[in-house]
Amino acid sequence: MHATSFNHVSLGAHDLEASVAFYTELLGLEQVPSVTFRRPTAWLRIGDRELHLLQDETPPPLRQHVALDVDDFEAVYAAAMERGCVDRETWGSHIYELPDGAVQLYLRDPAGNLVEIDWPDAGSLDRSVVTELPRLADQVPQQPAAAGATLYLR
Repeated sequence: MHATSFNHVSLGAHDLEASVAFYTELLGLEQVPSVTFRRPTAWLRIGDRELHLLQDETPPPLRQHVALDVDDFEAVYAAAMERGCVDRETWGSHIYELPDGAVQLYLRDPAGNLVEIDWPDAGSLDRSVVTELPRLADQVPQQPAAAGATLYLR
């Protein structure tokens, strides 16, 4: 037996309404009906999967995160910068170009959950919008075994 796919990811939300607004307004997720649980819950569609938000006052782990692909990286980047929700501290920068050319942008949602926004090709970004893009390899020496690492499995 083998797992075949992710069905959904679940995150805590201190203020469920604020978290729903963050994911629907900034990232374009669609709220869909949720069953009724013992605590307030919201289900959001992302492609053919779901993100489940659960009312929870527990602080989120510092580095555990959910990573999302987007169809317009520059728009998300600009909106995140405007909202002031980028996380510049957890990984040393809010954005990196990985050795394979992929890009990772780090945000914090209203509950403090770490959200990674991914893009497959740094070379395709409008650098007048994405003005900062440090290379991870310039800051963290890459081990030889990392040469074949890629964020996007092909």
